[in-house]
Amino acid sequence: MSRPAPRVGGMRVRRTRRAPALAALLLALGLGGCAHVEYYWQSASGHLELLRAARPVDDWIADPATPADLRERLRLSQGLRDYASRALALPDNASYRRYADLKRPAAVWNVVATRELSLDLKAWCHPVVGCVGYRGYFERPEADALARQLQAEGWETYVYAVPAYSTLGKLPGRWFADPLLNTFIGGSEVDLARLIFHELSHQVAYADDDTVFNESYATAVERLGSAQWLRSLGREALLDATAQQDRRRDEFRALALRTRAELVALYAGPAGEADKRSAKAGILARMRAAHAALKAGPWQGYAGYDRWFESAGNPQLAILGAYNERVGEFERLFERLGRDWPRFHAEVRRLAGLPKAERDAQLALR
Repeated sequence: MSRPAPRVGGMRVRRTRRAPALAALLLALGLGGCAHVEYYWQSASGHLELLRAARPVDDWIADPATPADLRERLRLSQGLRDYASRALALPDNASYRRYADLKRPAAVWNVVATRELSLDLKAWCHPVVGCVGYRGYFERPEADALARQLQAEGWETYVYAVPAYSTLGKLPGRWFADPLLNTFIGGSEVDLARLIFHELSHQVAYADDDTVFNESYATAVERLGSAQWLRSLGREALLDATAQQDRRRDEFRALALRTRAELVALYAGPAGEADKRSAKAGILARMRAAHAALKAGPWQGYAGYDRWFESAGNPQLAILGAYNERVGEFERLFERLGRDWPRFHAEVRRLAGLPKAERDAQLALR
């Protein structure tokens, strides 16, 4: 009769041959002895499971059991990977040279939280990556459990699926490099390009404790890089279709960010809590009415944002701002540097190394 598995931080852990590798990963990340060892254990073990499932892309392509559509998409991914390093000055390393089928619809599920009358994201601080405005889990039930716990403490929460994440190139060796995943390989060509460019950009420049800076930079890289890639192929029809999709996405973001700005002003104002709650409900109702008008008008019935608007509140608006708030500033910086990718990345790295207040001021002036 086998002995029960040991418990780590109250969480049962199976004995496997990966235990030494898992311990090494925890130590490499500076997580040993951490008060939140249970969370870090699931993070490290989940990441190792992901890596264990990955095989070189060439092996998948050569395998006769690989479906033809997946084989073609993997070939495309490698062309995009080469283009990223050759034309966009993104890292030339082992990232996205392997592929894993995780048998689930998302790589991780993130939890974000705000107070009822605030758009400040709750921050979680970790070794290596610093403080971030979300907490990620490899299993949806664990993310939902944290969301319920936070709700009981008075937080508003949002749990959302994430198709990919970046380890920032912090882990050594080819085996630890970020792989391609089934969670995003099947999207459109442009979406695949954007995701690869976005995640690789996190390996170029990363400012500790500054989600807005990091995500806005990566979003600018994905948009600029994918447009350049399409032009290089002469894919004008797809470029036009993507531009139409981007206009709709920009209109969505503009509406959401206007709503976010209204709420920021409301929450900072002198009104009492009861009046703020009432005004908040009115602002969100107007946002949903504006979405309905867009859908009935220029969007010609497009329903892709319906679920978001049905549930949107502080957490959704807060995380949307984090990913897009400064994209325009980075795009303008790219233009001012002559659309020179090495110069652009170098300047972003320099900005990332500055104190936050100085970094924000210099980026705003550019």
